[in-house]
Amino acid sequence: MKLSKQQIVDYDKAYNQHPWLTGSVEPLAIERAEGIYFYDYDGKRYYDMSCQLTCANIGYGHKTISDAIKAQLDILPYNAPMYATAPKSELAKRIIDLAPDNMAKVFFTCGGSDANEAAINMARTVTGRSKIFSRYRSYHGSTLGAGNLSGDPRRFSLETPAAAGFIKFLDPYLYRGELTFKSDQDASNYYLKLLEQQIVYEGRDQIAAIAVESVTGANGVIIPPDGYLQGLRALCDKYGILLIADEVMAGFGRTGKPFSFEHWGIKPDIISFAKGITSGYVQLGGVIVSRRVADFYNDKVFQFGLTYSGHTLACAAGVACLDFYEEHKIFERVGRVGVLLGKLLEEQKAKHRCVGDVRYIGLFSAVELVKDKTTREPLVPYGRDPDGVMKRIFGMLRTRGFSTYGRENNINVTPPLIITEEELKSAFVILDEVLTIVDDDTISRSKSL
Repeated sequence: MKLSKQQIVDYDKAYNQHPWLTGSVEPLAIERAEGIYFYDYDGKRYYDMSCQLTCANIGYGHKTISDAIKAQLDILPYNAPMYATAPKSELAKRIIDLAPDNMAKVFFTCGGSDANEAAINMARTVTGRSKIFSRYRSYHGSTLGAGNLSGDPRRFSLETPAAAGFIKFLDPYLYRGELTFKSDQDASNYYLKLLEQQIVYEGRDQIAAIAVESVTGANGVIIPPDGYLQGLRALCDKYGILLIADEVMAGFGRTGKPFSFEHWGIKPDIISFAKGITSGYVQLGGVIVSRRVADFYNDKVFQFGLTYSGHTLACAAGVACLDFYEEHKIFERVGRVGVLLGKLLEEQKAKHRCVGDVRYIGLFSAVELVKDKTTREPLVPYGRDPDGVMKRIFGMLRTRGFSTYGRENNINVTPPLIITEEELKSAFVILDEVLTIVDDDTISRSKSL
């Protein structure tokens, strides 16, 4: 049965529960996608300036990826995780070759949440410790463990006595900090000292792992100051704590390197990944583990499993996607196009009174909106948007053909890694127009207060 546009919308409203939205949401029906764009049923084109959920890294319509999936479908569409298959074996080897030289094995999952669940399980089992540290402005997933690992307000509905041992600490979020520092290293030293005090108070021998998004993603692309991740690695080594780098959003070229922590020259113990490994063509995630972790399980059972771990179609898509990254030199071009993205963002910051800060690394960026540049008062308070201000801003962007999302008072700008400089400039015309409206609205609201 071929559904009409109206049937698609009606059935969606009647029978689908959307994540992170109320049940009364008015959905936009999408018909097709190509390149960096997707199209609704009226033929309207949208710049996909968030890669959907920062996963469609190479955009849409690449026949090499779909052909790889189709070919595997005819050979072996699915096999249980205990068997070896060509795509799973090849993809694991390719990932290890791409990862730092201390990494040894890959465990495949279905996405980022269960990748972080696996990381939690491994860390606690390998160390024999129970506590897991993570940061407040973070997101690691929505399952019980990954949801409690997360620091943003989405964790609240999951915080139960059954999810004990999750400890939060402050991010080095310099724009929102109360102190000013002479250098990145001074800032890093300050936040690392606070963290070390917390480690001591929580019990040096009680902490299994510290989990961080190497670059914080959904919560505003918060980039660590130089020295921070290096210091974090040193703290973990000092106290026998495993370092988990969540690369679910930043991994596979988003920042111009295979993994974003590589900008700071560190080597984690566990790396969680998803999204960019297949660019969303088929769902896949996983963890990459160091030799220490892999060797632990040489004579012990890993008590964690998924029916679709290492799914053959997903792994075939992953191999084809890595081929695409390599053939088209995607990681290198991200660095080049990212320079333009940074320039365009800085222009918006200089021009608009509502833009307090812009943060960017590669094609991973965010615009932070404020009521007042001097006081840095956020446009909406943390964890609340009672008047729907940000919702209206995202609506204005989408109406004009610029699709993205963000948390709190941030607009994330994370376009497909294949975006051209001309496409990027054209998309920013829309962003500039909407920010001008926000400027005027900020002025009118401030006069009425």
